[in-house]
Amino acid sequence: MRALVIIVLAALVLVVGTALVVRLVPTLTPTGCTITAATGPDVDLDPDQAANASTIAAVSVERRLPTRAAVIAIATAMQESKLRNLDHGDRDSLGLFQQRPSQGWGTPAQVQDPHYASELFYDHLVKVRRWQTRPLTQVAQDVQRSGFPEAYAKHEPEATTLAVGLTGDRSGAITCRLDPPTAPRSAQQIAEALRAEFGVRPSSTDGRVVVGTDSARGATAVAAWSVAHAQQHGSRSVSVGGRTWTRGRDDAASTWVMDASTDSGARRVVVVPGS
Repeated sequence: MRALVIIVLAALVLVVGTALVVRLVPTLTPTGCTITAATGPDVDLDPDQAANASTIAAVSVERRLPTRAAVIAIATAMQESKLRNLDHGDRDSLGLFQQRPSQGWGTPAQVQDPHYASELFYDHLVKVRRWQTRPLTQVAQDVQRSGFPEAYAKHEPEATTLAVGLTGDRSGAITCRLDPPTAPRSAQQIAEALRAEFGVRPSSTDGRVVVGTDSARGATAVAAWSVAHAQQHGSRSVSVGGRTWTRGRDDAASTWVMDASTDSGARRVVVVPGS
């Protein structure tokens, strides 16, 4: 997608000139999120997919599971739903993991709640024999009982990039290009969402959300989740470890920059709601 955009922009420069292209860039550059990999290709998701992936990762962090658990869960959801919270599926399958209410996974409303669905997936995962060491596709199949048991394996590389970037193992891994918020949530609403997702105790003061965590990894995970949910929450910026991501559609929204003005730290996250 990015390569196509670059080609289009180069062609437009030749045809209509630089000044007009500069004005068109926000329109041509698609909204979306990128999770960078330490090695290998980055992963591009739309904002809804990124939010769902970050919720799956957040539940693993809240439960203090190893990163491998998030890799398996995210790979499974990539295969089952492409990280979309589906309201349909084979027979009565629903949600991120295509869990079936008729098979005891919960009510239709519950399995379409990404947090509930992730909790339930991990409930089953940790009961699988040697789930941390056996091949991903075998473990996922033991949880899901899919008709295509080998299909999960192909998602492992991208799921690893997502899990490492969203559980806090890799700082500054996620950035999102987003339009201005249309109906931003309040600081209190964002704080309540963080409390429900991570079990943390954020405060909402001076129009900001401040989250203290017990580790740098935990703070990085909270920050990643906050960026991934910025579209949904209308957040304007997220800071952690003295660096800030700022909402936008330009290049600045694709980087984390050093920010001496923020009071974030290695274990402290600051989220500024939109206005």
